[in-house]
Amino acid sequence: MRVLVAEDEEILAELVATGLRRAGFAVDTVYSGDAAQAYLGLHDYDVVVLDRDLPRVHGDDVARGLVASGSRTRILMLTAAGSMEDRVSGLDLGADDYLGKPFEFPELVSRVRALRRRSARPVPPQLVRYGIRLDTVRRSATRDGRELDLSPKEFTVLQLLLEADGGTVSAEELLERAWDANADPFTGAVRVCMSKLRGKLGEPAVIRTVQGVGYAL
Repeated sequence: MRVLVAEDEEILAELVATGLRRAGFAVDTVYSGDAAQAYLGLHDYDVVVLDRDLPRVHGDDVARGLVASGSRTRILMLTAAGSMEDRVSGLDLGADDYLGKPFEFPELVSRVRALRRRSARPVPPQLVRYGIRLDTVRRSATRDGRELDLSPKEFTVLQLLLEADGGTVSAEELLERAWDANADPFTGAVRVCMSKLRGKLGEPAVIRTVQGVGYAL
């Protein structure tokens, strides 16, 4: 759900980030290896899309550090160095997948989703509760057979609530998992998103506000 794009070509980085956001991911972008290390140390990412030839700290060193730390973040190396030897060396460093440039964007999205499914927090293909059925592969949602026209953010928030299986999810956790690092915790973004989601889910209401704690289904 949360992805870091580490790519020194800023235009390409933002294009990749925009596409991944449209696919429902919360995405941060950095343009150097030292910035990638800083973000990976601050936030819990599911996947890092990592260019090998990063300035200041090489992408290979970022990958080595991530693997050595025991992080559950999956590594997708995205690079122009696409020979068999390059792929082998990248995978030997600890990368989980390797995609050469140029690439087709649907393939990148598919690979990121596949890596997310292999993370330490496996997600069932379908999540079902209170008549809500969420297909995490096709990214579709219904309630009592009625299609729900959810935005990518609303879909992610609903998925997090369903994954909690009746437990409470704090607003801070929702911000961490569904929004990127630029989200202002004081804007009321979670509250606004929750209001819209409740409206789309309809009656009877299924999302509870647990005062001082968070939200639960």
